[in-house]
Amino acid sequence: MIRKARIGDVKAIHGLLMRTDEHDGLVLPRSFSQLYSHLRDFVIALDDDGTVIGCCALNIIWDNLAEIRSLVVKSSHRGKNLGRKLVETCLSEAVTLGIYKVYTLTEVPGFFAKVGFVQEEMDNLNQKIFLDCLNCPRFPDLCNEVAMIINL
Repeated sequence: MIRKARIGDVKAIHGLLMRTDEHDGLVLPRSFSQLYSHLRDFVIALDDDGTVIGCCALNIIWDNLAEIRSLVVKSSHRGKNLGRKLVETCLSEAVTLGIYKVYTLTEVPGFFAKVGFVQEEMDNLNQKIFLDCLNCPRFPDLCNEVAMIINL
């Protein structure tokens, strides 16, 4: 099941984002403060017993632009299209909000290409997008991320 995140899910989301063995360090960690402040951005996937097994966030950047970020699916639940469903849920919410351009910064462009994203030059995206980049330990010299975008 996929649903909007709730207050009681924050610790589980934090656990997913902090466990580099679940995402190979491909996702930026988020503090509890950031997660509580941006809880409305998150959707989660639950297994049959209600355990959080995946998460994804839609972060609104501007009036016509949003970002998909913090996508993690537990390794034991991969291969079941949960990542795709989480992203599609966020894209559906973007359309509901009237946002038709969504980007992501990723080291796994093949996954996002299957969902309909296309590669974009980083320089073509508004510099406001890179606020998180300034706080990333891999910025700028060790960054391997690719910008991808979808027009809905």
